[in-house]
Amino acid sequence: MSQFEQLDHLLENQGGLLRTGQVIAAGISKTVFYQFVQSRGLEQAAHGIYLSKDAWVDSMYLLHLRCPQAVFSHETALFFHDLTDREPLEYSVTVKTGYNPTRLKNEGMQVFTIKAELHEVGLITRQTPFGHNVPVYDMERTVCDVLRRRNQIEVQNFQGALKAYVRRKDKDLRTLIRYAKLFRVEKILRQYLEVLL
Repeated sequence: MSQFEQLDHLLENQGGLLRTGQVIAAGISKTVFYQFVQSRGLEQAAHGIYLSKDAWVDSMYLLHLRCPQAVFSHETALFFHDLTDREPLEYSVTVKTGYNPTRLKNEGMQVFTIKAELHEVGLITRQTPFGHNVPVYDMERTVCDVLRRRNQIEVQNFQGALKAYVRRKDKDLRTLIRYAKLFRVEKILRQYLEVLL
């Protein structure tokens, strides 16, 4: 199998997306890869990420590849957990304090920052509608994040998400309270839970 055939095979298996790193890991030089990119008319989606023209662009997965530390959060995480019926118009992500979010914000994303020690609390992976795994905060962390930003979120989205969470059979109230203490929203959470439970 020639290197171009090997690259065609990789491209097909990856749904029309190739990363320079995975090509090098497969033992193919950058020079050969860039010749392949030109001959197949691949488009550069981001640094080191190339797409075929007929590939469906999974923008969530692409964002994850470009910025691995960005975790889908807030209203985007509500969507992942079926706690809202509205697909987010813009993605909400959380990054560690110190990361420069200017590029992400310029692309129309809502970027939240959090101390490094709290960044991975409640971190799980979920599949995008295209079937790629991306980092997302779990339901309990998402509820706490939404509570912390309740003044910046539409009231019906916020209240609807809390009501949907309370109705869920897979909710974990013990974890929710533990996170609420960690993120300093326990008092306000208890007020809402008293009404809803």
